[in-house]
Amino acid sequence: MKKIITIILVGILAFSSVFAAGNQDKKAKNIEVSIGVVGSIYEDLWTPAQKALKAEGINLKIVQFSDYVTPNNALSNGEIDLNAFQHRIFLENDAGSHNYDVKLIGNTFIIPLNLYSSKVKSVNELKNGATIAIPNDVTNGGRAIKVLAAAGLITLKADAGFNPTVADIVSNPKNIVIKELAANTIPAALTDVDAAIINGNYALDFGIKTESAIFKDTSVNEKQYWNLIAARGADLRDPAKVEIFRKVVKAFQTKETEDVFNKTFGGYFIKEGWDIDEF
Repeated sequence: MKKIITIILVGILAFSSVFAAGNQDKKAKNIEVSIGVVGSIYEDLWTPAQKALKAEGINLKIVQFSDYVTPNNALSNGEIDLNAFQHRIFLENDAGSHNYDVKLIGNTFIIPLNLYSSKVKSVNELKNGATIAIPNDVTNGGRAIKVLAAAGLITLKADAGFNPTVADIVSNPKNIVIKELAANTIPAALTDVDAAIINGNYALDFGIKTESAIFKDTSVNEKQYWNLIAARGADLRDPAKVEIFRKVVKAFQTKETEDVFNKTFGGYFIKEGWDIDEF
């Protein structure tokens, strides 16, 4: 009888150990990865990736930020694992200015930086002395100034750099007043100015459609304006994290995501660099 009881107890303990190990394996596979974004539209853009990653035991948590200043700081400080809100030239300038060890790991899309107005229907209707709002950060501000030049409203110095400033304007026939504002505040200020250059994510958040633009961005072929997914340099020295991050990038770069670009947002987003391994 004692032998029988002993065998039963050993069996129960063995089963318990296997069950516990199984639960630990399940827990180990339930990995959470946080990714910082700016604008509610990103939740739609990342939905297909979230679903695909969940099937692999990865819970992709979307963390919303309200401005372009915070996400790289949060990533650098380890508050989030990844971010996906910026283009290449913005990352280059922001990381350089703040000494962030933040690196590009994958490409997402390019979006236009268009000129909008609630007061006129075309650039030609802008009156002398009209006020135009543009983003006040270096990279989006420089891109916005190039958009104004492409629209024929201003002329820039021949030697103006990739990110020109108002100081690079040599001709302003309509005496346009350029008002530099934080990018996230410009949609709300659209009715207070004659026109405004609005970042795509903020335009979409405010229901501003690309077809309503009075001038469409012509710089969409610039590689420096490709949007991206970024990670901490320190994390990229960890093979286990690199493997997970590769899965995140791969989960985004799919036909399902491209369908969201085209069907949900009418082609506002254009995929770029999906065939390039950035690790």
